Amino acid sequence: MEYDKSVKNRLRRIEGQIKGVLGMMEQGKDCREIITQLSAARNALDRTMGVIVSTNLEHCVRVNVEKGEDTEHLVKEAVELLIKSR
Repeated sequence: MEYDKSVKNRLRRIEGQIKGVLGMMEQGKDCREIITQLSAARNALDRTMGVIVSTNLEHCVRVNVEKGEDTEHLVKEAVELLIKSR
């Protein structure tokens, strides 16, 4: 699968958030502030995983429909991926 620019940009923003958290730790920032930023990064990762899975699912379903093949297993696999990621 080819990943588009927007997904890579999401990951770069998350990378920046994590670097920011490391900076906060080095500055001795309050635990609550650090946890808030880590939570935001985790939520951003969760959303990015959802985008990747849904984009891949859409592509695979389209290909299978064009070939006249079943798509039910693709949906189940996508749901399992999302569940496993939690």
